Amino acid sequence: MIAEIGRFLIALALLACVAQTILAWIGANKGGKGGKGAMADAGRAASEIAVLAGGAAMLLLILSFVRSDFSIAYVAANSHVDKPLAYKIAGAWGGHEGSMLLWCWILALFGMGLAKIGPLNSALRSRSVSFQGLLQSLFFAFLAFASNPFERVSPAPIQGSDLNPILQDPALVIHPPMLYIGYVGLSTAFAIAAAGLVQKSNGRELAGALRPWALGAWTSLTAGIALGAWWAYYELGWGGWWFWDPVENASFMPWLLGAALIHSAIATEKRGAFPGWTVFLALLAYILSILGAFLVRSGVITSVHAFALDPERGVWILGMLGVSAVAGFTLFAFRATSLGEGDGFEPDSREAFIGANNLFLAAAAGVVLVGTLMPLFVDALGLPTLSVGAPYYNMSATPLMMAAVILMPLAPFLPWTNGGAKPALKQLGAAFILLPVAVVTGAFISFGAPVLAVVGAALGAWALAGAVMDAVRTLPSLAVRSAQIAAAGRTIAHAGVGLIALGAAADASRPVDQNVALAEGESVTVGGYELTLEGVRGIEGPNYIGDRARLLINGGEGGVIEPERRFYVAADQTTREVALRAGLAGELYVSVGEARVRENGVTAFEVRGAYHPLVWMLSLGAIFIVLGGLTALYARIASGAPRREGKAQAIAEAAE
Repeated sequence: MIAEIGRFLIALALLACVAQTILAWIGANKGGKGGKGAMADAGRAASEIAVLAGGAAMLLLILSFVRSDFSIAYVAANSHVDKPLAYKIAGAWGGHEGSMLLWCWILALFGMGLAKIGPLNSALRSRSVSFQGLLQSLFFAFLAFASNPFERVSPAPIQGSDLNPILQDPALVIHPPMLYIGYVGLSTAFAIAAAGLVQKSNGRELAGALRPWALGAWTSLTAGIALGAWWAYYELGWGGWWFWDPVENASFMPWLLGAALIHSAIATEKRGAFPGWTVFLALLAYILSILGAFLVRSGVITSVHAFALDPERGVWILGMLGVSAVAGFTLFAFRATSLGEGDGFEPDSREAFIGANNLFLAAAAGVVLVGTLMPLFVDALGLPTLSVGAPYYNMSATPLMMAAVILMPLAPFLPWTNGGAKPALKQLGAAFILLPVAVVTGAFISFGAPVLAVVGAALGAWALAGAVMDAVRTLPSLAVRSAQIAAAGRTIAHAGVGLIALGAAADASRPVDQNVALAEGESVTVGGYELTLEGVRGIEGPNYIGDRARLLINGGEGGVIEPERRFYVAADQTTREVALRAGLAGELYVSVGEARVRENGVTAFEVRGAYHPLVWMLSLGAIFIVLGGLTALYARIASGAPRREGKAQAIAEAAE
């Protein structure tokens, strides 16, 4: 019965999204007071029905996992009777169909959010709700007709197939929702931009309307990517946190464009600069989010992140990508001139530096896009297989991002429009800021770091020192005005970028990893630590069996570290559970693998050991960026500017 109710709720949500699209559009056109009246209210009510229906379907799917209802094909394929409760719940979005239901529900939540607290121009709000309803309709139709999570299976299996073991991790409970909020949240910027193009809104108005939505989505996307990187670091046992995997790239491209969009929107809203570029970025960022969905779910790539699916579903998503791209870019082509040309500015102004930074970020996204798609095109043409790996991205995308980091600390000190680099550099304290850069650069050179790592470390120190100087300038008046709170958000986020650059540079300079086979009593030296295998014992978990190795650090004086190797019986899959020992200077990273019997009959175990210096800076940097984004979003909400604009709009409408 649950499956039938779930399918009905998905159909109801689809109908509500279609009604939202039609009613909100009619409401936006109704009479002289567009966006107000019965039809606009009906469109908002339809958005609420879509949220309720989608949310109820999601709850029923979770309930089916908790009850181990294996008569539902999706539950049978992604759960097991012995799986811990937390992973049963997370299994609801651990596979394709359930994750798409979560995607659709979040999409509907943003639609309701637009209806309730969207653009203060009521006509623009209703039209944005209509465009959002169209995006919702596309995805709910895909869910209903091609990817329904409530399909039955007969006969029902007794125990289930189990969720992919590498996905049975605490980070995976919250990683997909955070990532989806980021992906899907960019749809609101798309909807507002498209609505503004239809009714020929001013560029400044559109930038102010979409900026908080873009900022919230980008902040959540940052958190989702960071969680994914952390999961890959300690769960996959590869010893790294970023691999330029196609699916990682699929999330990184919207992140780069989202960062560019936020900065461009600031320049457009404050000074009228780049109105067309801001709207174009709003359209493109969401389109690349859909492209990411296609890459993950079409079966065209092989990845630890990807859902292996039949190509027919990929065609559906490709169709949605095409509809969104054609609609958005066609509107832009015909209506971009209505946004205004933007005000002029000097080459040493803040606008100029924001514009240059945007170009570097967008170019980096383009380079990543080419590297991600090129192997697919080559394969489609029947040419020899092409592999695009880290060397390509390090030589192409990394220099562009480094250039953006160079400009980042300078822009906040430059005046708008008329420029004035000399006073800004004096205020920045350029001579002082170069001191930590020189110290960090010298330290990395003395440790024999690669050239790229030395440059990255210098840029990290540059960004971090610039953020500190920016904070010194703004901190005394933080409690006075929301503008200072927004500035604090900026400095926190910029400091986070500096920390990530330093952490990445340090990790790229780490000692060579050790992969050895150790018998009991044998040792290996990793990053100055001597690891001695004391023994290996069997373990048993709720849905796995395995081995736990016990290694002494420096003969036991540094304590012990206990990595595990697990075998999940239902999934017939083995995983490595990495053991970590963190310190201020870095982190010891140890995993254990297969047992090998030597010629003399002694059993040895494969041990991978690595030392990651300053790797904690990566996590701290991501936290700083998220906190900076949230701070800036709070400042935007608390500023009162949108409310003042809304009051002026209400007066204008009342005068009509």
